Amino acid sequence: MQQSDTAGRILHVAASLFAEQGFAETTMRQITAKAGVNLAAVNYHFGSKERLILAVAETYITPLLVNLTQRLEERQALGGQTIALEELVEMMMRALLRVDGQTQDALAVFTRLLDLAYMGPQQALRDFLADKYGLRLQPFLMQVRADSAPMNDDEFFWRLHFLLGSVVFTLSNFKTLSRMGQAPGEPGVDLERILHRMVPVLAAGLQARAETTQFCWL
Repeated sequence: MQQSDTAGRILHVAASLFAEQGFAETTMRQITAKAGVNLAAVNYHFGSKERLILAVAETYITPLLVNLTQRLEERQALGGQTIALEELVEMMMRALLRVDGQTQDALAVFTRLLDLAYMGPQQALRDFLADKYGLRLQPFLMQVRADSAPMNDDEFFWRLHFLLGSVVFTLSNFKTLSRMGQAPGEPGVDLERILHRMVPVLAAGLQARAETTQFCWL
């Protein structure tokens, strides 16, 4: 078997175990056993567990940004005025749905990655995401800001992370939320419908007037 095939098999097994157990809980021994390779093969292709996590992240985030960039460029080619914020958020949701369709575990891995990057002690993963994808996200973020409420950079930073937190929470708890929102005798709510319902909420959060008054304890 070629080395590229071995690396792909390791990535597939690692992603499956990460989705099932989590990153910290998955050991290199489990990965090598399920992939049918030895530790030397993992070290040869990826160097360490941390770098393996980064490689798994790349397999999901790169296609997402390619899809998002393509949607944005196609929309900009049509011309017109500023793209409405709801339309931009919808683009992001459609790109997330494409991630969900990559593999059976794709969405679970992706949400764990976001959770690990922004809610865990993984500075290396945060740096990797910022360095590799920060510039590629700028055209989309510029369009988002153009139709958001007037605010300074600090406020816009927090609004984006409130948005990201809402998305991560919803995706991480999709199955539970679907059951909670299911009426008796009705079929469960699918992911596409839940993401669609988030669009006006997230857009409204970015378009809400930025307050200048200081927060006061009651």
